[in-house]
Amino acid sequence: MHLERRRYNMYNSPKLSVVGAGPGDPELITIKAVNTLKSANVVLYDALINRELLDHAPQAEHIYVGKRKDKHRYSQDEINELIVKYASERGHVVRLKGGDPFIFGRGSEEIDYARSEGLETAVVSGITSSIAVPANAGIPLTKRGISESFWVITGTTTERKLSEDVRLAAQSTATVVILMGMGKLNEIVDIFSHFGKEDTPVGIIQNGTTVNEKSGFGTIRNIENVVSEQKLTSPAIIVIGEVVNERNKFEAVFSEVQALSRVEIPKF
Repeated sequence: MHLERRRYNMYNSPKLSVVGAGPGDPELITIKAVNTLKSANVVLYDALINRELLDHAPQAEHIYVGKRKDKHRYSQDEINELIVKYASERGHVVRLKGGDPFIFGRGSEEIDYARSEGLETAVVSGITSSIAVPANAGIPLTKRGISESFWVITGTTTERKLSEDVRLAAQSTATVVILMGMGKLNEIVDIFSHFGKEDTPVGIIQNGTTVNEKSGFGTIRNIENVVSEQKLTSPAIIVIGEVVNERNKFEAVFSEVQALSRVEIPKF
């Protein structure tokens, strides 16, 4: 009884847990994240999280606070205020954010605000889409002899401009992963072309790791045509570098595995 009372008090004291929901596949979430959801009184969730994850918190109230391009239900300031409001009134608030909340997820801003208001805080890391989505498509971001490092860059800064880091990345031999960059694809192509990278492989993966995943592959020279032909749009991840060609080897392996799975196994 004493232990149960301690648990109740712990989970109902004003607290914010910022939790990474992973890249989209509901199975790509950590055990710690699931356990945190089970203890929530209120879940404030983003647009890109898989709604199946809310089933891990049947006891909690679920409130959508997602922000998509030109479709913001709440501003960031309003979300911050909601966190404090519900934590003060209900106890444990889980802020469920796509991917990892500390990679272009504004998770640290929400933690800072909650702490300034006297809330206890916790962070549960998530599987970032910048790594998981390419991997799911058969693209290793690094490979010995091909790529020694990778950049992860936002395609759109707070000023709604393309990050200047794209220009720096285009001059390196590293794999470049650009999030939130579809609206700036033309600028990205121009920058890489300027540095003589027209033949560099490019992969664009929309809704990665979900049942709605779509992708297109080409080079800097023709990737805009590929996007048009495949009707690719946001949310999507742009991967630029020689490792993109590695997906062909994985596709061959996957095909062999699928072929083997269709072979009837004799019974003895």
